[in-house]
Amino acid sequence: MRALVINCTLKPSPAPSNTEALAGIVIAALKGHGVEVDVVRAVDLNIAPGVETDMGNGDEWPGVHEKLLAAQILVIASPTWVGHPSSVAQRVLERMDAMISETDDDGRPIAYNRVAGVVVTGNEDGAHHVISEIDGALADIGYTIPGQAWTYWNMGPGPGPNYLDEEHGHDWAASTGRAMASNLFHTARALAAHPVPAPPS
Repeated sequence: MRALVINCTLKPSPAPSNTEALAGIVIAALKGHGVEVDVVRAVDLNIAPGVETDMGNGDEWPGVHEKLLAAQILVIASPTWVGHPSSVAQRVLERMDAMISETDDDGRPIAYNRVAGVVVTGNEDGAHHVISEIDGALADIGYTIPGQAWTYWNMGPGPGPNYLDEEHGHDWAASTGRAMASNLFHTARALAAHPVPAPPS
């Protein structure tokens, strides 16, 4: 089984990423279940604006699309900015919009029988809103969202330190991340054994 983690930090490599650090807990837990994990830091790529799989002119989204199709598990990891997912996360979701009209050989939307979850960081509150926005988009695209397929870390209302600067709440975020990984893995395994059919015509 394969998983793809798309880190939607605004910070290009090699800058430390708080979002990547928390996603690392989920990645380690998935690997503990025998899952192979690919990680993409989307801001490092030339991902053109648009809602097609290939926008041409050096667009690097098609390579990410290939990784999406190879993965049974998807994790979108985003920081919180002004109470919303990052602009990078929004662009990723907009590009994934093209998947709604793509089907497999059995006529199923290609996101069917794949599962998805969300990792969120931010030094202000708003994590549940970010989770809801991303989960809602992924469900529209066709992903199955297991119960409690998310983890987050924040410092509550108002500005403050970042995940990598503060130990507060790390144990809870880590245990929730491990539960998230378990739920993603076992739901993906169940769907592999009993796949959802194509929608009735």
